[in-house]
Order: sequence, then structure tokens, then C-alpha cells
Amino acid sequence: MNRDFGGRKGSYSISLDNVSLGMAGRTVLDRITAEIEQHRVGIVGLNGSGKSTLARIVGGLEAPSSGTVRLNGSDPFRDRHAAIRTVGMVFQNPDHQIIFPTVIEEMSFGPINLGMAKADAQRSAQRLLKRFGKPDWGERLVHQLSQGQRHLVCLLAILIMEPELLVLDEPFTGPDRPTARRLHRLLDEVGQAVIMITHETELLSGYDRIIWLDRGRIRRDGPPGAVLDEFDREMERLGESDAVFDVSG
Repeated sequence: MNRDFGGRKGSYSISLDNVSLGMAGRTVLDRITAEIEQHRVGIVGLNGSGKSTLARIVGGLEAPSSGTVRLNGSDPFRDRHAAIRTVGMVFQNPDHQIIFPTVIEEMSFGPINLGMAKADAQRSAQRLLKRFGKPDWGERLVHQLSQGQRHLVCLLAILIMEPELLVLDEPFTGPDRPTARRLHRLLDEVGQAVIMITHETELLSGYDRIIWLDRGRIRRDGPPGAVLDEFDREMERLGESDAVFDVSG
């Protein structure tokens, strides 16, 4: 059943029907059911709650053990070509995502992989760099960039493929806070819908919808005000108890 969360609608639709996934004898996702189509969606939860696994399933990088996933009507795991055109994913560690030595090569790879001629892909990359104020970055060596700059390269390498949806899994936790905030402001300038996994709940206050995962299940799902207030109170409560970890050794 669709629920009205208000806010802007995205240009995509995700349908999760009774989705579960087990790994190494443990249930990571447990019967997740949701219809997602809002323009800005935040996903919060403790480490190990299933957030990253859900992101990978939405992006077609994992298949559920049971249940069905539909991205714009298609199974993203089986129809990888459609998934790549629809979803761009950015992860926490840019070094796990970047594979080419120069910025222009990294940004050109996606369009070339989708069938664009190399020269056209490089021209598109250069135009995008200019748009974001980095016209001299093309031949720069990625390993010489700061971590925040490498995060920006990862994001631009996704944006150049013009996906309808960006799925961002704790993408800006490595850079310092000012750099992270600048990267978040950059997201406000793009037209794509965004699903953001983050521990920095203050960055989600303007989002349309928040999904709180707890032990692989949806604990709360709704507008940011009520969900984030309850989530922050719960995190504060857990931080004052021994419920999350035992430091006694």
C-alpha cells in the first residue's frame, strides 16, 4: 500500500515485497515491505541494522534470499543494464570505487561502458568538471587528491551517467565536516532523486521521508520530524547504557 509522506516525488519507483536476506547464518534483512518514490529519502539505523545491504539490493548488487524487488518495474539484480542506467551508487570509501589513475578516465568509464564513444565521454566529463568549478582536474592523478576531492570524483563519475536516482551509503563520513557539508550542498544542486544512508541525522531534516532500520526490519517510516526525533532519543538512550556493546573486555 502506498503511503503519502508529502514532499517532492522522484522520477523512479522502488517496490520491496517481503524482502529478506540471510548471510553466514544470520538474518540481515527480515521481511522488508515498502513502496519508495520520494525525491529525498534518508535511511538511518545502528551499524549492522541492514542499511548497506538494503542499498545494495536496491541497486541490484545483491539479490534477496526471498521476496521481490522492483526498480521501475524491473528486477535490478537480473536486469543489470536497466539498473545501471537508473541507479548511481556512491559508497563510504572512495578508494573502493575508483579504478582509474586520472580523473578524466574515471569519469569517462561509465559512459563508455554504456556505449558512448571515448572522445564524446571525455568531452562530457570535461563539461561536468567545468560545471562544478573543477575545469583543470581532468588529467589530475586521483591518488594525489584529498579524500574529500576523491569523494567528489566518485559523485561526478556517477552524475555523468545521468541516473534517475542516487543511492549514497555513508558517502561523506571520511572528509572533515566542512568538506562533507559542501558535498551535501552539491547534492542540493542536482536534479536526481536521492536515497541517503547517514549517521548525521541533522542533514536529513529537509528530506521527504525517513526509514529507520533496526535489526533488519523497518522500525519507523515517515516524515523526518517524528522519525528522527525518536531515533535520536533512542541513540542517546543506548549511548548511556551497555545495550550496544560491552567494554569490560
